[in-house]
Amino acid sequence: MKIIETKAAPNPRRVRIFLAEKAVEIPYEEFALNIENIQSDQFASLNPMRQVPILVLDDGEHICETMAICRYIEEIHPEPRLFGETPIEKARIEMWNRRVELGLFFAVAQAFRHLHPKMSEREVPQVADWGVANKSKAIQRLGLLDERLRETKYLAGDTYSVADITALVAVDFMAAARIERPQEFLGVARWYEDVSARRSAAA
Repeated sequence: MKIIETKAAPNPRRVRIFLAEKAVEIPYEEFALNIENIQSDQFASLNPMRQVPILVLDDGEHICETMAICRYIEEIHPEPRLFGETPIEKARIEMWNRRVELGLFFAVAQAFRHLHPKMSEREVPQVADWGVANKSKAIQRLGLLDERLRETKYLAGDTYSVADITALVAVDFMAAARIERPQEFLGVARWYEDVSARRSAAA
């Protein structure tokens, strides 16, 4: 078993943090996300979406998509449970993880893809107005998380979960997208100091 990744990309980092929280070690294979590699038939055979990370199982099967990989790992290494234990915990974590993925993470990614010069070959066409619009969307979505984090220790409640991993990576990705985190978001600031100090955050 191995994971094909690009270490500088945000989604592989989500998997690395997840594995670090579980103290699970899987070999990594670095993949250069240049335009030639992305467009290659070989890469498409691994993942037709042409994205990393990719979990390659011992029987040769490929599992793609970050959350699918994390869910597979959770099944074979249940503890600590990062997707929840009780029905309500699982539902709450799923809810907040989806809110972060489809809200904050998506907006930050769109700002990065449509405004960063290094993405000009991969995001065709780059639409600058869409990138700018998503900067404000990202702040709005972060504000919703701030309201939540003024009330709870972690996004899904009192326990650290995969939702916090997604949010941490999204907040850190804001720097690459050149989106400044508002200082008045004190709930996010308190939470960020906590989760970024975890050993897994350096994975």
